[in-house]
Amino acid sequence: MKVRLNPIVKKDLQVSVRSMRISWGLFGYELVLALAFLLALSIIQAESRSYYSNNIYSYLVYLFPVVAVVQLGIVALIVPIITASSISGEKERQTFDIMLTTCMSPFSIVFGKVCSAVIRILFFVAASLPIMALAFVVGGLSWMDLVTFILAILMLAFFTGSIGIFCSSVCRKAISAVILSFVLYGVIFGGTFIPSLIHLLIGYSNVGVEHMGESVLFWLFNPIIFFEEYFAQVMMGESLLNDADFDLTEAGPVTILLTQGKIWLFVSAACIILLSLAFMAAAAWKVNPLHSSGGKKPTKQKKQAE
Repeated sequence: MKVRLNPIVKKDLQVSVRSMRISWGLFGYELVLALAFLLALSIIQAESRSYYSNNIYSYLVYLFPVVAVVQLGIVALIVPIITASSISGEKERQTFDIMLTTCMSPFSIVFGKVCSAVIRILFFVAASLPIMALAFVVGGLSWMDLVTFILAILMLAFFTGSIGIFCSSVCRKAISAVILSFVLYGVIFGGTFIPSLIHLLIGYSNVGVEHMGESVLFWLFNPIIFFEEYFAQVMMGESLLNDADFDLTEAGPVTILLTQGKIWLFVSAACIILLSLAFMAAAAWKVNPLHSSGGKKPTKQKKQAE
């Protein structure tokens, strides 16, 4: 059975690989990761000579979170720029109306734009594998951790791409869509903590994560908490939310369940993907020409005809 590739993905990839921009992007990406790796390695060596001269190899494991955080930061910055200019860029080039005349549905157009950005990020991830593999080999982590990190970074690319495509469908200018994307970053990353802060303000005498009840569940939609939990599972083998300072007897029952083992990671990943699909559905609704008029013009035309 022949699998049909999304035409939007095929067109965007053909255009991008013909340009030297992606090659220079890969070069810059590798250069930043290599500098971060060498800087972290030099700091670890300096610290080991001062305090841990006989135990340097036990601290080389921290090369992974340093390189990983740099990689996550780069992806979180460049993916919204790629997707935020997709729909608004088509409008500026006056090719958006032509795209709507094809047999593709609005959701297929939006999904194709996001997938093309994720595939381009996959090129960067594949190019960074030698540096990441070196961090794993030297640090002593398992290869399964490397595979799960690749899946996690692709999930982040899908999430940030969905935010960018939503902002691109709302804004007419690409620069406005990019700015709105980073504003939504702040709203999502900071807004998930608001219920917990309100819960703490109500009972400020018992300040602590264990006294937040089920308000912690809003953190499931926060990618920052997801990756903090992921690094805690990889580096320490235990949940960050279920450490010695977390009183399970005073937390909510759902929170208690999610903090057992790696349940939080799977549930949080599912919540982030669902939020991404919601952004894409909203972008598809905005792109749909049947919804762009808002139902006002047909009503006026009907009144004039009567």
